[in-house]
Amino acid sequence: MSIISLRRCASLLAASTLMVSSLAACSSAGDVVDTATDAVEDAATSVTEGGTCAADIKEIEFGIISTESADNLKPQWEPLLADMSEAIGRPVKGFYATDYAGVIEGMGAGKVQVAWYGGKSYIEAAERSEAEAFVQTVSLDGSKGYYSHLITNKENPIVGEIDLEAGDGDKYVVENAADLTFAFNDPNSTSGFLVPTYYVFAQQGANADKIFSELVFAGSHEATALAVSENQVDVATNNNENLARLEETAPDALEKIQIIWTSPVIPSDPLAYRKDLPDCLKDSMKDFFIGYDNKEVLEGLQWSGLDSAKDEDWNTIRELQIAKDLLEVQNNENLSDGDKQTKLDELNKKLDALK
Repeated sequence: MSIISLRRCASLLAASTLMVSSLAACSSAGDVVDTATDAVEDAATSVTEGGTCAADIKEIEFGIISTESADNLKPQWEPLLADMSEAIGRPVKGFYATDYAGVIEGMGAGKVQVAWYGGKSYIEAAERSEAEAFVQTVSLDGSKGYYSHLITNKENPIVGEIDLEAGDGDKYVVENAADLTFAFNDPNSTSGFLVPTYYVFAQQGANADKIFSELVFAGSHEATALAVSENQVDVATNNNENLARLEETAPDALEKIQIIWTSPVIPSDPLAYRKDLPDCLKDSMKDFFIGYDNKEVLEGLQWSGLDSAKDEDWNTIRELQIAKDLLEVQNNENLSDGDKQTKLDELNKKLDALK
């Protein structure tokens, strides 16, 4: 009840003949004031939710990691960004960097407000660029995961030396690395670098930097696939989602590719916004993606939809990164016993903090 209402009640109480009725009136007046206040607050909330929130943010830059060339990515993403623009009441422009680091650094500099990442690039962005995951992609089959692959050309002689049914191409690659050329895609890629680095190399005590006759970073999943199809390298990394994309973008190249190793399942990709964005803008973005049901656009991205997510959903990737680092330290013959133990203790502390 307001001060004015209290004073009015005091004066009414002085009039004994109206004591009971006045007290009832005071209570009623207070209720009216409280109800009016609630209505104003509700109206203000409604206006904010209606699109005037964060009016100083005139447009949104949406970062898109370079899994393919920008020419291939734009037809997939621009329809989604157009729908997002309409939903949140301001233009949303695609930021197509030439490498994964460009999106991470763009968010860190405040140029990019929201982005599509892979797991490894996301944990880098969360650590360095104020990124916060809020939704996770769902595959066309309804799963929230995908797989890393090692691939080679079907005509490459190594195909005849690998037991494809056993899927032990990883062992063959390490054992015969001195005679092979190899391509990762990007050092911030999950399926194109982190996962094979751990499962293929670190677990076998091998350092990919030292064992191949030639090692290159091709830049994107599309580039590694094309390099293999054209016999520019013997073996390269890729993933099941991008190979499926080749059915549309480069079917002739796909026909030449043989998978020789498949990883354990990897958590699917996050979308993340900067932590310091206004809550109302974060909410409008999250509502848009969780409710988005344009099947044609989603299928072009090879998604069936998106689900709510949080940062901890990618702790598996953080654990994988730490496990890779632990194995590399253990196998590093250039470290003294003391330095090795110090590094191992530091990494184990990081691992414990995730549990």
